[in-house]
Amino acid sequence: MRALISVSDKSGVENFAKELVALGYEIISTGGTYSKLKEAGIKVIEANEVTQFPECFEGRVKTLNPYIHGGILHRRDKQSHLDQAKELGVEGIDLVCVNLYPFKATIEKTDDFEEIIENIDIGGPAMVRSAAKNFDSVIIVTDVADYDLVLNNLKNNTNTVEFRRDMMIKAYEHTAAYDSMIANYMNKRFNGGMGAKQFIVGSKVFDTRYGENPHQKGALYEFEQHLSNKFITLKGEASFNNMGDISGAAKIASAFGDDNAVCIVKHGNPCGFAIKDTLIESYIEALRCDPVSAFGGVVAVNGIVDLPLAVKMNEIFLEVVFAADFTEEAVEELSRKQRIKLFKQGTKKLEMSNDAFNFKIVDGGFVYQDADFVEEDEVKNSKLMSEREATQQEKKDMEIAYKVASLTKSNCVVYVKNSAMVAVGMGMTSRVDAAKAALRKAEDLGIDVSGSVLASEAFFPFRDSIDAAQEAGVKCVIEPGGSIRDEEIIQAANEFGMALYFSGKRHFLH
Repeated sequence: MRALISVSDKSGVENFAKELVALGYEIISTGGTYSKLKEAGIKVIEANEVTQFPECFEGRVKTLNPYIHGGILHRRDKQSHLDQAKELGVEGIDLVCVNLYPFKATIEKTDDFEEIIENIDIGGPAMVRSAAKNFDSVIIVTDVADYDLVLNNLKNNTNTVEFRRDMMIKAYEHTAAYDSMIANYMNKRFNGGMGAKQFIVGSKVFDTRYGENPHQKGALYEFEQHLSNKFITLKGEASFNNMGDISGAAKIASAFGDDNAVCIVKHGNPCGFAIKDTLIESYIEALRCDPVSAFGGVVAVNGIVDLPLAVKMNEIFLEVVFAADFTEEAVEELSRKQRIKLFKQGTKKLEMSNDAFNFKIVDGGFVYQDADFVEEDEVKNSKLMSEREATQQEKKDMEIAYKVASLTKSNCVVYVKNSAMVAVGMGMTSRVDAAKAALRKAEDLGIDVSGSVLASEAFFPFRDSIDAAQEAGVKCVIEPGGSIRDEEIIQAANEFGMALYFSGKRHFLH
């Protein structure tokens, strides 16, 4: 039996090779792997002894050779293959252990295109694909984490076709992800990121219990390792719908740096948000905005949940609490509620991955775009359009309202007063309907919105929304501007003595 080992990530490779030798394998290797194994005292055959051809072109060609690929690919169940292998002097290779040149690490550390090109693996993917194709006879190993699994199967005579098939699937996932990364990088570098093909690759974190509904399958995938590293389950099982709500709530709660922000989300939309001196005060104020919708909702906390906050949260039914962290006492308190789910990041404040792109499924495909972000000084640099200037508190409320609006389903409006959201209207076909719906709910809940700041994620097409805001006692408005009726909007604000700011940037979220 022979094994070919050629790896960029050399962690654990010495022990793996020693164990294979003990099981009766001859080891073939190349380049740095060969040197490392030889220095470790492992009997190893250099690949050029097998290929009968030297490595050439500065190592660009090492294993692209019939003695290598014939040894991997010839079928052991066909006598004609066995006869031809014997005739050509091709010896079988029964295990291939390859992980690929570190392309990702290279593009993260340098912009030198020549170095990047040289870190595109050619021979590695070819060997992986060959071994995977012939999985009926050959074991393909592409992950350092699988060394022990492979050895256990070999030692326990459980090297079954089902095991090799699983390794084959993993191998093709590996090469597909590798090629996708290269293609996406090249398109980003030369085609503005919008090439003729767009590859979206994710690694599974876990299966969800089901999808949006019980008859649908679901699973969580990640682009990097953000979720593997920073989504820690303390209690319960995150559902497909939970993950969408957690993401939405966390994006809003984390959008204000180190501030003690708390966001409550129901069915993908914020129904409460506040920033106060303490997290418990923030939660109380966030809950006040819409306690009816908050029932059974998802809460994101930009900080550490302690016992007093946990006690307060337990006064109503919450489905999910997601926080930077929890104290042990808080977990114990919240766990008294049987149906609650608790997840944390294990950090002091919420940290988002800030993906550079996003996409949406449409019938027959998907639309893909650069991710939308509110720039750090976007609100600060907004242009005063009215005669009246906002007060300091209004400017703070403007930032909150504007950022929340940018992360709320369009058409939307957000009302904020004293650093807490007091009304929100979202997902409406008309912006004035969104404004009126928000005010109507606030009135039903007995919430006083007078003196609040109103933010819209897109321009007001008519002054009717400003008229409705005046009736509610709004004192300050921020919106992108850009309507053909902007002058009417400005005139209305001046009539009512409102402060009016144009940001110059729309933030639709559909």
